[in-house]
Amino acid sequence: MKELAGAFAKAAQLIITFDPQVLEVTFRTLRISLTSTIIAGLLCLPFAGIISFSNHSGKRAFISFIQTLYSLPTICVGLLVFILFSRSGPFGNAGILFTPSAMVIAQIILISPILLGLTISGLSSVDKPVKDTAVSLGASRAQVIWTVIKEARFSVISGITMGFGRAISEVGCAIIVGGNIKGFTRILTTSIALETQRGELELALALGIILLTMALIINLALSIVEEKSR
Repeated sequence: MKELAGAFAKAAQLIITFDPQVLEVTFRTLRISLTSTIIAGLLCLPFAGIISFSNHSGKRAFISFIQTLYSLPTICVGLLVFILFSRSGPFGNAGILFTPSAMVIAQIILISPILLGLTISGLSSVDKPVKDTAVSLGASRAQVIWTVIKEARFSVISGITMGFGRAISEVGCAIIVGGNIKGFTRILTTSIALETQRGELELALALGIILLTMALIINLALSIVEEKSR
């Protein structure tokens, strides 16, 4: 018990003293996950608007498929990206395997279903008169979609926040396509796994505390968004 208490004390000291290794891994994690979330948001929001406004017969089945992908295993996404960008893969010439770029691509694939599904759900909940009013005022299809997105902004923000939370906490993609290279692709989750295996409990705990703090902040942000949307 004393050893565990000592480990927590040293972990807290690493955080309080802004240990360079802890800061490096934390900032790299934030940079990769934020980049993934921003790109996924820019891609998914217009697509969600198009799907929401379409009347295709397969719309319901497609939405169900997207919702099924909410729990897409990170290890499977990592394997897919690895195959695509390996030397023998179709995009092997890009040479981005085991780089932050590959990690960003993997996280985009991982969180896109969440952003798409929640955004579509939010857009569908917007009252029909809002759409009708925009159309009657001569708005184009793109302007109508943008108007509805603004009305459903709290649902959109919730989807983006949840996507970021999924990205920052994943480990399977990061290990497979990033390689957990020190000073280059090592992030919080992969560092925790590695340091635990090495027996460096203090550093693993410090990184774990930071990751849990980020998760807490994300949950608080979601709670605030949900309160404002009521």
